[in-house]
Amino acid sequence: MVAHYDAAGSVIGAVPRARVRAEGLWHACSSVLVRSGDGERVYVHRRTDTKDVFPGTHDCWAGGVVAAGETPDECAERELAEELGVSGVPLTPLFTMTAEFDLPGRAPVREHMWAYEARWDGPVVPQAAEVAEGWWLPLDDLRARLADPSWPFIPDGRLAVEEWFRRRG
Repeated sequence: MVAHYDAAGSVIGAVPRARVRAEGLWHACSSVLVRSGDGERVYVHRRTDTKDVFPGTHDCWAGGVVAAGETPDECAERELAEELGVSGVPLTPLFTMTAEFDLPGRAPVREHMWAYEARWDGPVVPQAAEVAEGWWLPLDDLRARLADPSWPFIPDGRLAVEEWFRRRG
């Protein structure tokens, strides 16, 4: 069960994840940008080919859908530990944003995103079911890759990292 949100960003109930996907219901996700301790690199990964949404695309956020009864902060901590094996690190809130986009042949995606940052120089242990491969990428290289339309990057992750870069100047 996941938290069901309204368009304004308030929790209004709980629904099965399958309904969120099938009906394009508003939901929330927490996403954590993992940066090296010096802030010069970001951990980027390629999603597995078995993911239900945007398989095989790249992402620079560790995150997922907020579960029923869970806060976005709790979700961020849980997802960071599950996806990348990183725990016990302070999370800095960055911003919140909404995203709506269409998927060919499927219901639209409607989400509220809570974005966080973690600084980490320790080991990254990707969850094999979700992360096919991952690596540290300098910020300038990430900007360059995002400018290349042929580099497959998850849409909501792209919106969020572009917002992050915009806020940085």
